[in-house]
Amino acid sequence: MTRTTRALLGATALTAMGFAAAAQDTTITIATVNNGDMIRMQGLTDVFEAENPGITVEWVTLEENVLRQNVTTDIATGGGQYDIITIGTYEVPIWGERGWLQSLNDLGDDYNIDDLLPAIRGGLTVDGNLYASPFYGESSMVMYRTDLMEAAGLDMPDAPTWEFIREAAIAMTDRDNDIYGVCLRGKPGWGENMAFLTAMSNSFGARWFDENWTPQFDSEAWATTLNFYLDLLNQAGPPGAANNGFNENLALFQTGHCGMWIDATVAASFVTNPDDSQVADSVGFALAPDNGLGPRGNWLWAWSLAIPSSSDAPDAARAFISWATGPGYVGLVAENEGWANVPPGTRTSLYENQDYLDAAPFAQMTLDSINSADPTNPTVDPVPYTGVQFVAIPEFAGLATEIGQVFSAALAGQTTAEDALAQAQDLATEEMEAAGY
Repeated sequence: MTRTTRALLGATALTAMGFAAAAQDTTITIATVNNGDMIRMQGLTDVFEAENPGITVEWVTLEENVLRQNVTTDIATGGGQYDIITIGTYEVPIWGERGWLQSLNDLGDDYNIDDLLPAIRGGLTVDGNLYASPFYGESSMVMYRTDLMEAAGLDMPDAPTWEFIREAAIAMTDRDNDIYGVCLRGKPGWGENMAFLTAMSNSFGARWFDENWTPQFDSEAWATTLNFYLDLLNQAGPPGAANNGFNENLALFQTGHCGMWIDATVAASFVTNPDDSQVADSVGFALAPDNGLGPRGNWLWAWSLAIPSSSDAPDAARAFISWATGPGYVGLVAENEGWANVPPGTRTSLYENQDYLDAAPFAQMTLDSINSADPTNPTVDPVPYTGVQFVAIPEFAGLATEIGQVFSAALAGQTTAEDALAQAQDLATEEMEAAGY
């Protein structure tokens, strides 16, 4: 077993009719995350099956951390359980380079690969091969209650600082009425609290490793980051914040319990949808905060569909991916759900579509957020890695999951920030030495 495989398994301790012609009477199994856009895709399965006779789709829909665990185990061992997997920008270059994914360079003329946003396409490409097709792309931004901000006597800047976020969060908090100034990810996981904290730390001048791969959790910048995060949530966050990830905070915001929520731009269509959100008519948007040091506290990500090399139905899988991530799917969702609810952040054409721009007040802020993230220069000081909210090495997923548990414990009051950072430094040092960095 290679070091890469061991590292990835460590983390698990955690309409192209031409394609269909070659895939008659085929069942494909798709593993996906239980986010709203994926649930909507699953609900449109009948449309795909009607357009592609002979292909049947079966779904395995899982919570984010569980999805990562199952998919990583399956692909690292060549299990062949899935024909299509939903993976992120972190996994694609690592898995593609190792031959664990099939190239998707040819998804048909209708797919229009050159329409993909360069920042998103670049993160899913290795040596000229597109190894995953983006279903939706995202950065992160501030979503806030305009009514509560007004009541607090404050105006949200388009580009706020962290100090403004602290001031506004405290001013908007009304614990007697279960209103909390800010909701942030606290649930442990490399794609949960550590995605948020890593992106946040960039804006405080912190980094995971220096240029010699020496861990930096004993730095003043990390101490400032973690203490600010803990103090902010303790002063103005909801009870039980250490258990809250994307979906939990989405529910809190939609039911009126959060003054601000700093999270994925893809959430904008859900918090502004009056069918789902009680505060849909009073939501504003701003760039993720900064400290005037250069980087903002936002990330860059795409949930994408890929075909494992172990799939025995690659033609049928390509047919589905071409359908679900091509321009035609956007029109299908717009027809059924409205333009504001189409998957965002993947195609240039979407941000040139006036129907979408008119329906989605968050469109320009989403695009600006995506374009402001720089995976090749994510931090203030030089680093030997790429990635904004992750470090693009195989060991990161397992290591960040362990550190995420330590930081979540600090948020829950089970340890201090100082001790949590000391544990993080020890964990990172041990892992990097064992991996031979």
